[in-house]
Amino acid sequence: MPLATTASIVAAAPGGVCAFNVITLEHAEAVVAAAERVGLPVILQVSENAARFRLGRLRPLAVAAGALAADAAVPVALHLDHVTDDVLLRQAAETGFSSVMYDASQDPYEVNVARTKAAAEWAHENGLWLEAELGEVGGKDGAHAPGVRTDPGEAAAFVSATGVDALAVAVGSSHAMTTRVARLDHGLIGALRAALPVPLVLHGSSGVPDDELRQAVAAGMKKINIGTALNVAFTEAVKRSFAEKPSGADPRPRLASARDAMTEAAAHLLRTVAAPPA
Repeated sequence: MPLATTASIVAAAPGGVCAFNVITLEHAEAVVAAAERVGLPVILQVSENAARFRLGRLRPLAVAAGALAADAAVPVALHLDHVTDDVLLRQAAETGFSSVMYDASQDPYEVNVARTKAAAEWAHENGLWLEAELGEVGGKDGAHAPGVRTDPGEAAAFVSATGVDALAVAVGSSHAMTTRVARLDHGLIGALRAALPVPLVLHGSSGVPDDELRQAVAAGMKKINIGTALNVAFTEAVKRSFAEKPSGADPRPRLASARDAMTEAAAHLLRTVAAPPA
């Protein structure tokens, strides 16, 4: 079916929507296969770090992901994630992305507002949905403590001042967690949902257990970002492949096992967050 938009997928979802970060073609294939298996829409995300890994070129992975999305039996959208570079931001519209997460969260509040407002204005002029972040989600050199969690009043002022379409908030999760032990502040999620007119986004969801994810969606989280969980599945599958067959130069069997493992992980998470709030 035609490439979907992030805005349409988020707006139509009765529960949460999974947005998976992809690094390789196998990542993207696994996510689309999982979404088709469970019959749910999904968002494929390419981060600034992933583009940097791909020799600084955004288009090759974006085109491949877009082709998979266009051939999928379920709605699939492309999202450009954690962009700090304005040059990269301006490549989004020409490479098939319908949305961008513009990340000025490490800047002082006033600078974050100014940069994000300019990014949102450009995005809207070019038909893109813009997500931003307020507070500091742990990991990737960010702080992680209750004192840096997103304040509802400040968040409302930020959304009003910038005109963003969605807001990633700090409520207790951390980027790059390889164990699922995070505990979220569900009261804060509810307060943010009540204070904001835009969808809430949970970053660092790989470290959040299933029951916490379900509670977060019920409390008001809409877009659930997942990256590390796929990388863990990929790495563990490749390790098993080498343990079972140390020799052999053909990478395809190892990549196939990794793709299968990521498909299972993505399907489970899609089912976990899709249920509508009670």
